[in-house]
Amino acid sequence: MALISLRKPENVPGDFYVDSTCIDCDLCRQIAPEVFAESGDQSAVYRQPENNHEQFAALKALVTCPTASIGTFSQLSARDAVAAYPELVHGNVYFCGFAAESSFGASSYLIVREEGNVLIDSPRFNGPLSRRIGEMGGIKWMFLTHRDDVADHQRWAGRFGATRVLHRDDVGRRTANVERQIKGNEPVHLEGDLLAIPTPGHTRGHMVLLYRDKYLFSGDHLWWSDARESLSASRNVCWYSWAEQTASIRKLMDYSFEWVLPGHGRRAHAPRDEMHRHLERCIAKC
Repeated sequence: MALISLRKPENVPGDFYVDSTCIDCDLCRQIAPEVFAESGDQSAVYRQPENNHEQFAALKALVTCPTASIGTFSQLSARDAVAAYPELVHGNVYFCGFAAESSFGASSYLIVREEGNVLIDSPRFNGPLSRRIGEMGGIKWMFLTHRDDVADHQRWAGRFGATRVLHRDDVGRRTANVERQIKGNEPVHLEGDLLAIPTPGHTRGHMVLLYRDKYLFSGDHLWWSDARESLSASRNVCWYSWAEQTASIRKLMDYSFEWVLPGHGRRAHAPRDEMHRHLERCIAKC
């Protein structure tokens, strides 16, 4: 729970606040931009909720926060906010909320498919979220984009008997028992409309998942930058090879998609030709 004693002085007066344990994952600012804003290298409440919609969004940010850094002075119920996840993004793709500190607040997603649901990266394990995913059909595949965002993968896989997928170059002690380990740099069809594309750079074994030639789950490879008003990648958070990462971004020019759904950073949605232009701009700035 957030601690009043650690409440940041940048918060405006009122019920909601952010404490100094914030790790600047940006999720609260994405979920409730009317309430939370950047404050140095953390977040803070810049405006208190003014209606039920804004309060609900702030409570969803509270339950999603990976470090429990968001609090309220009053005893507000977060029950409805908990029940909101997984939350529909578009089509049959859902955002899971409940980010994990061990994944530095990475977003995770659920694809609901007749052939079997897919969980992309791992939220923190949570009973209500687990029950809701069970009601939605459980998890057949668990696609781990890279070694950083695996969080509670073992609990999720154990709960639903899911087959986990991770590139062998990113397998370590915590992921040694992953069931399907991808090798090499060639794309791999996992099943029907699920294409795993190795994109080394951020880590040696980073991969993205392309679903229906429409949704690109990009992990830490690529995201939307509001500042650049385009797709972006960062040398500052590249742990393996920037040259490899830029080459991997070029590789994505061979594919068509309308959505970029990252683990860290903002989502992007645009027509396919426009998305290609954003990729070209990103490559030009790398």
